[in-house]
Amino acid sequence: MRGEYSTQPLFLLGLDGPTKAFFDMARLILFNKPFQVLSQFTDPRGRRTLKDFIPVPGVYPAGRLDWDSEGLLLLTDDGALQAHIASPRFHQAKTYLVQVEGEPSEDALQRLRQGITLKDGPCRPAPVKAVPPPALWPRHPPVRTRLTVADQWLELTLDEGRNRQVRRMTAAIGHPTLRLVRWRIGDWDLSGLAPGEWRELQIHAPKKPPRPAPRKGRRQAPARGTRGRR
Repeated sequence: MRGEYSTQPLFLLGLDGPTKAFFDMARLILFNKPFQVLSQFTDPRGRRTLKDFIPVPGVYPAGRLDWDSEGLLLLTDDGALQAHIASPRFHQAKTYLVQVEGEPSEDALQRLRQGITLKDGPCRPAPVKAVPPPALWPRHPPVRTRLTVADQWLELTLDEGRNRQVRRMTAAIGHPTLRLVRWRIGDWDLSGLAPGEWRELQIHAPKKPPRPAPRKGRRQAPARGTRGRR
């Protein structure tokens, strides 16, 4: 499904009449990334990439989703929006459905809630709970499970983004990840999207107001700690 892209400014009605607001309409694509697809548009090794699914020029992924993970990936043509979604300093919440080997105890899950420590440092506290098996699409190839070992689905939310963090967190409590699906990022989720499908939205992306041009005839002061040329 495609939408129209517009960069028409918004006008806010104030006491002194309409005032131009520094907002544009940003393009945001919600994509359900299938298993074994790269979160980029090219690959020298010939693996499947975003180019095989999204024929839209000028959009770029806001963050990453591992090749062996599935679910929501956001793309946008707006650099500020991309940074707001992907940068760890904004603590954008991301919710995952995680199938793990074995059945974690409440004590094990509490370690994740309190903030478990990995080799690269402590994690922020992560809300997590055991959930019934979700009604997801079948994965191809299917998950390999052991008949003698039970498995459990978890719903886990992170507001940071380290390399393969969810997998390392579940391994740290003794329950390796079997399947990982990102369901939600912020206010956006996978509702209505099958693997390989995408939906386009238009959202208001805040822009910084342009800097005023320097006045002619005014000499700018040299930067502090430097001497002006004569």
